[in-house]
Amino acid sequence: MATLYTEQDRNVRKTWVLMSVFFLLIIGLGWFFSYYYNSAFILYFAVIFSVLTNIGSYWWSDKIILGISGARPANKKKDFRFYTVAENLALASGLPMPKLYVIEDSAPNAFATGRDPQHAVICATTGLLDKLDRTELEGVIGHELSHVGNYDTRLMSIVSILAGLIVLIADWILRSSMHRNNDENRQGGPLVIVGFVLLILSPIVAQLIQLAISRRREFLADATSAKLTRYPEGLARALEKIAADHEPLEAANKATAHLYIMNPLKNRHDGIGWFAGLFNTHPPVADRIKALRGMA
Repeated sequence: MATLYTEQDRNVRKTWVLMSVFFLLIIGLGWFFSYYYNSAFILYFAVIFSVLTNIGSYWWSDKIILGISGARPANKKKDFRFYTVAENLALASGLPMPKLYVIEDSAPNAFATGRDPQHAVICATTGLLDKLDRTELEGVIGHELSHVGNYDTRLMSIVSILAGLIVLIADWILRSSMHRNNDENRQGGPLVIVGFVLLILSPIVAQLIQLAISRRREFLADATSAKLTRYPEGLARALEKIAADHEPLEAANKATAHLYIMNPLKNRHDGIGWFAGLFNTHPPVADRIKALRGMA
């Protein structure tokens, strides 16, 4: 049976595996371009880029994700209920008080990020804070604190940055290939192939997210929240409200969607295309609600 400690160890291992895969992928691309253009400089650049990217994603992924999401620091007076709920649950869980951030968006949702409990962040939308009552909000914050405690946040944040970079690299290769003249285009054929391969890899990375951050992770976080609040019905009602709201969260994208307590994209079809939509990163909400109500 999964416990906090087994999940921590498993997530630490997965973090290093995913960072290693990204490192090897970038080095492989660097070797390809180095060979194609007969320039060793490209390979050296790929090595440096991969190392710096891995370091950056480990240390600053939370800041990058908060910046991408357009989040602002929570105001203790303006967001008083958010603060008090987080303080009480952090004390009950034995975890340090996380930093709190808010996204100005009426779509209800929330996520946690940060490389460890000492650098954790919980971010909620104004829609979540406005539409949930206190017991429902406690259920959501308890869920996010569970992700902090078992180091899901480190894994989720690093995967978000690395998956996003793969998409950007693929886009850059395709654009650079398509802007060549006809003679260059014939030579640039391999670049187009590499670009398409990366586009195919992008949804595979999304699948890796699903495997690395499995359904067990969400069910475990739900169960931990119910244990913290001693009221599973609060989170069950919160999930019902979030699921019933069909407004997509504008700040989210397919690289960061798995961070949220529930899929924030709803019916949006952007990011890396419809193919990536085949890989769902959240279990069915009906199953989660059923499990929660079975605890009562």
